[in-house]
Amino acid sequence: MVYFQISRIGFNCGYDKKECDKYPNHCTECVMIRIRELGLEINDNIRVFEMDSEEKRMQMLHDLIWQKFLDVLNLKHILILSKESGLPIVNYPISRIGMDIDLLTGFMQANIIFSETDNASEDSTNFATDQQFYEFNYKNFNVLLKNGEFIRVCLILDEIASDDLKNLLNAFLNVYERNYRDKIIENLKTGVLNFDDTIDFMVDTFNVKLVFPMVLTHTFSPDVIESINKNYIQKAAVDFAKEFLASKPFFFINNLLNEVKTTFKIDPKVILYEIYQLLEKNVIIPTSLETVQNHVETFEETYAIRIASNKLISPIIAADNEIEELKEKAKHMDNEEAKELIDQFIKKAQTAEKTLAYTEAQKEYEKALYLATGFNFKKTIGKISFMILELDKKYKEMELEYTQNAGEKAEKKSDYFNAIRHYQKALSLLREFSIYSDNKSSRRKIEKKIAKLQTQL
Repeated sequence: MVYFQISRIGFNCGYDKKECDKYPNHCTECVMIRIRELGLEINDNIRVFEMDSEEKRMQMLHDLIWQKFLDVLNLKHILILSKESGLPIVNYPISRIGMDIDLLTGFMQANIIFSETDNASEDSTNFATDQQFYEFNYKNFNVLLKNGEFIRVCLILDEIASDDLKNLLNAFLNVYERNYRDKIIENLKTGVLNFDDTIDFMVDTFNVKLVFPMVLTHTFSPDVIESINKNYIQKAAVDFAKEFLASKPFFFINNLLNEVKTTFKIDPKVILYEIYQLLEKNVIIPTSLETVQNHVETFEETYAIRIASNKLISPIIAADNEIEELKEKAKHMDNEEAKELIDQFIKKAQTAEKTLAYTEAQKEYEKALYLATGFNFKKTIGKISFMILELDKKYKEMELEYTQNAGEKAEKKSDYFNAIRHYQKALSLLREFSIYSDNKSSRRKIEKKIAKLQTQL
């Protein structure tokens, strides 16, 4: 017998609350009885929530998808470790953060041992004994770790983990140990690492596909076209995606989210929900997954044509003389040579990024991405693309700080026209950042400043 647990199930009791003499005091008891009559096993501590309107139900769904997006943006690296040896069996970087995994695993092992001793203070590490979660800081990152029977799963995060992410980690660990038990036991006995085929399950569970580069399907069925045309948000998302793909071989969900949000001025949670529906329908497809359509020809058969046609070159490097040299080199490279050159470009980009030379860094990242795309290195495409995404965020943060300071200086000099111009630029940048965090109060402050300064003109 196989036993399943089902979460987030809705139940329509079939009664009008105005006519039910048991409403609302006995609703939980009544729902439990009805569910058991359907043959489902439930515990007495089940939580039953009333969704008293379609609007609230949709709000719950919007919040659910939004939290998935925030959690994967927070996630930087996933490690699965042998509990016995402490060594990694799966090492999956989502973004390049320059983490020394050997040092990290040693640090984690020391924290775990210390937290389990009688002399450990309560403040030494944030250790939740009920759920067996370890939480601690490491080099400006937050680390969330969960022990299983044979393995430990470690998430490296930008911010503290949400409750949803903790629940997801707990569920992932239980299923992973059950599904891949034979592989784990083989690793314990022989030390053989044979876990590459488990990565797709990990990517799906933690919704990593939401930060992969995306493409559009090449085939739309009539019913899908009809449903998209009836939904103005989905239609706008598809139209913007086509515009992105006219100049690049991919786009990111956050770029799409920004464009639609700027156009319609509605809650980004609603927009993301509709974009997610397009993902579920395979209208939008993550490029690093095997479901990408029309990739039936190998790179060896097509890469010369693709390079010559210049289709894969981003505008930032299209006018660069170095790209011509790269195009010629690529025509005569094998896979290993391409990988070596990609690594060189990434190292140059990281060096430039450390010195705040963001434009130069982006050029090097996009050269690496150009080669990775041409040679169809799917995992590398996703990783480099995420580096570019994070670099863009850093650049915007620096630009935001500059424009705010420039506005304040102009305001002090009574240069109201330029103060307004700088504040408006800052406001525009804050609207873009609102995708990642709630900055309404900061935007309101600047809006008030602009309104006040406008009266001085």
